Amino acid sequence: MLIVHNGKVITEEAIEENKAVVIEGDFIQTIIPEADIGNYPEAALMNANGGYVSPGFIDIHSDYIETIVSPRPTTMMDMHFGLREAEKILIDNGITTMFHSLSFYREDAINHKPMRTPENVQKLVDAIEDTHHNMHLIRHRLHARFEIDNLDQIPVLENNIQAGKVHLLSFMDHTPGQGQYRDLEMYRKTLKGYRDLSDSDVNVIIKERQDVERMTIDKMKEVGELALRHNIALASHDDDRETKVDLVKSFGTTISEFPVSLAIAAKAKQEGLQTIVGAPNVLMGGSHSGNLSAADAVNSDAADILCSDYYPAAMLHAVFELGETYGNNLHDMFMMVTKNPAQAVHMDDAIGSIQAGKKADLLVIERMEDGFPIITKTIVNGRIMTTTNYRTD
Repeated sequence: MLIVHNGKVITEEAIEENKAVVIEGDFIQTIIPEADIGNYPEAALMNANGGYVSPGFIDIHSDYIETIVSPRPTTMMDMHFGLREAEKILIDNGITTMFHSLSFYREDAINHKPMRTPENVQKLVDAIEDTHHNMHLIRHRLHARFEIDNLDQIPVLENNIQAGKVHLLSFMDHTPGQGQYRDLEMYRKTLKGYRDLSDSDVNVIIKERQDVERMTIDKMKEVGELALRHNIALASHDDDRETKVDLVKSFGTTISEFPVSLAIAAKAKQEGLQTIVGAPNVLMGGSHSGNLSAADAVNSDAADILCSDYYPAAMLHAVFELGETYGNNLHDMFMMVTKNPAQAVHMDDAIGSIQAGKKADLLVIERMEDGFPIITKTIVNGRIMTTTNYRTD
């Protein structure tokens, strides 16, 4: 038995002081007043030093693993090695459940990453599945991001769903002229930023991308229904029109990832979809592709979930930035990285909040003298995984 005390406990309802969290085995047993700690003489004590005691963060959209496995355009590391090294970084940033977002592309026109070839994607899918049965620090799950022109890989996606290797499915359409790249000038700049291309080269790529064959609506519904039968949540990516929100909702989508404007984010919420925005967007003060400001979405109550997208450290700091700089309710900001994502991916019966009977995934978050938030302790499944001690000498 372990008791985490002397901290501000972030429950589902509020940030509560003078409370302690009792852990027994893998699970949270109860939350008690500090004054009652003496009733548990057999328990070990963990001092939160006045910091926040938070549920572990749940990151349901991040392609960070691609950078770890393929750190250079011509370099590929071993998949299992990459996952083991990545989870050290993730847990130090408070992420105790990671949905690795792997891109199933037919062709990535922007950035030819070796990690995105079908062969390498499948190797990493299998490696993620293997982590469930071997020693690991955090929960590894798979978010399959499927580009809808990747017709040849539809059977592969379906096989992975049926094998239980997919835990979240999103449909993507990166065709220039709509969605994320509805601004063609921004698309041109992005292409040239990654590749040495002339204007005529870019025009050819745009034409080719716009003319390629894509999944039919009926096929998307068919694959979506397969996912739903396996209790896999469906997401839509870069929603840019109200009609698209209505369409994706019609075949069971419950998550809108990165809606491109405030009006579309508000429409998605109105229709009952949970909306995701990127934590790096918060820290940078806006979207790198000229789309919706994550802070504007949160300030307007048009966002439900924060994800790290590509930068794991951003989640912790975006929570405090949104709460303290932008004046949002800090408790609500913590829910955007804990309870809300857990609900979105159907895991809230086990994780996502500090509640009796749930898995004991906890963080202790302290502050440096200048207010900089730091994670000093992490607990996963009731086990103390990391402790970090800062010093001044």
